[in-house]
Amino acid sequence: MKRLLSAFYLLVLTFGTAHAETIYVADDQNLTLRSTPSQHGKALKVLTIGAPLSIIENQNRFDFIKVRLIDGTEGYIKSRFTSPEAPNIDPKDTAAKTIAQLQADNGTLRSELNKLKETLTPGTSLEKSLANERDQLARELNELKKTASSAYQLKNERDELQERVVNVERDLQQYKLENQALKDTASQDWFLYGGLLSIISVLLGFILPKLGWRRKNNWDTF
Repeated sequence: MKRLLSAFYLLVLTFGTAHAETIYVADDQNLTLRSTPSQHGKALKVLTIGAPLSIIENQNRFDFIKVRLIDGTEGYIKSRFTSPEAPNIDPKDTAAKTIAQLQADNGTLRSELNKLKETLTPGTSLEKSLANERDQLARELNELKKTASSAYQLKNERDELQERVVNVERDLQQYKLENQALKDTASQDWFLYGGLLSIISVLLGFILPKLGWRRKNNWDTF
């Protein structure tokens, strides 16, 4: 569907262009095709003498007419620089006029550049404003650097504290294991000591009565 609409649009555009009145650039003193019917309009194209133009709107607003180039670009040009017939082009004359136009444009650009330089000379309000803005940006940049440095330092301190906590927890766990091992060893020792005492008590229970009986017999003999 989109392809059909595009083809229809191109067909209508071609049909309209074919039936539009064609004129030619007759003078290259005004080589610029502009976006609005004004000398201050945005420059769209640089025109050469003999370039064909299709008239879109011919209301002669401020001596401008709206035209379309072969590539489809639309804009405004002064009607007095056009002709219904293609002019005879002299390459030497065209080159001379082009050079003159370029020289004029160069002069205009130089004048604008000088004005810009004057506005940026030291001591002007614009220069002071730019300097203040530069200083403000420099201060903000320094603050950002300090903040970033503090954040980096805090991160390092936090990582160091976390590492210390991990080490302390590891040591504490090791101490607990060693303490538990000592408790287990002490319990085993006391168990052994109790067992030995029990055995000794049993042995003494058997030996002491026999010793007492022998002593009694010896006394009875005498």
